[in-house]
Amino acid sequence: MPKSKNRKKRKPYIAKKEKEDQMYEFDENGNIIGLKNNATTAEEGTTAATLERTLLDQEFDIEDFQSKSEQFVNKNKGVVIGIVGGLCLLAALWFFWSNVYKPGQQSGAVEEMFQAQQYFEVDSFRLALNGDGNYSGFLDIADNFGGSKAGNLANYYAGVSYLNLGEFENAIDYLKRFSSSDLILSGMANGAIGDAYMELGDDAQGISYYKKAANTNPNDFVSPMYLLKAGLAMEKSGDMSGAKSMFEKLKDYPKSEYGAEADKYLTRVEAKM
Repeated sequence: MPKSKNRKKRKPYIAKKEKEDQMYEFDENGNIIGLKNNATTAEEGTTAATLERTLLDQEFDIEDFQSKSEQFVNKNKGVVIGIVGGLCLLAALWFFWSNVYKPGQQSGAVEEMFQAQQYFEVDSFRLALNGDGNYSGFLDIADNFGGSKAGNLANYYAGVSYLNLGEFENAIDYLKRFSSSDLILSGMANGAIGDAYMELGDDAQGISYYKKAANTNPNDFVSPMYLLKAGLAMEKSGDMSGAKSMFEKLKDYPKSEYGAEADKYLTRVEAKM
């Protein structure tokens, strides 16, 4: 039976294995190592199209990945809003603490301290510590306004008041609560602690705090005073070498009252060595 003129000419069926044999070159183990030089343009086009589809698929995956954060926010709105709200609350509390509460604390403490300082200056140390019924003393100010500069300063005043009253352990307690970057007060506080330890008979601690007072923030007012106290305490305890070292350092402050007499102390301690 004659073939129809309208019937398209079919390409002969080529098995997949045969196509591969025609398109690729193989090594001795049967692995593909490249295209044959006679690979058709159509076949190359097919490979290019496959690569293009792969790249398009990758772009789609990237967009999908980028949308995950948005999906997370949508699914967890309550959690996200809670976190943001918490951060806003912390910022508001910090602003209130820095700009409203702390300045108010400082102002109130300063007002309370004025009368206590007046009692301190006239050596009325009990009234300075405990107040007079109308005004607070340093003890209440230190407790009620802790964290303010005035409250911190009240610890220093309370410690020195106790020192003058002969209550040396209380003096040490309050003076150790005080902290300051001020060159004079920081040294004076450590020196007062040294005085309290010396009165309690703890010479080693007393000398340690005298040296700390002299050396932490060296200056012409505090350092010579406590170098001399440290040297005298060492001399009294029999440590002539240590005393000599303190008196030699005292000579670094020739303009001070104590530094001007350094040679006198050196001569005396050298005679005992």
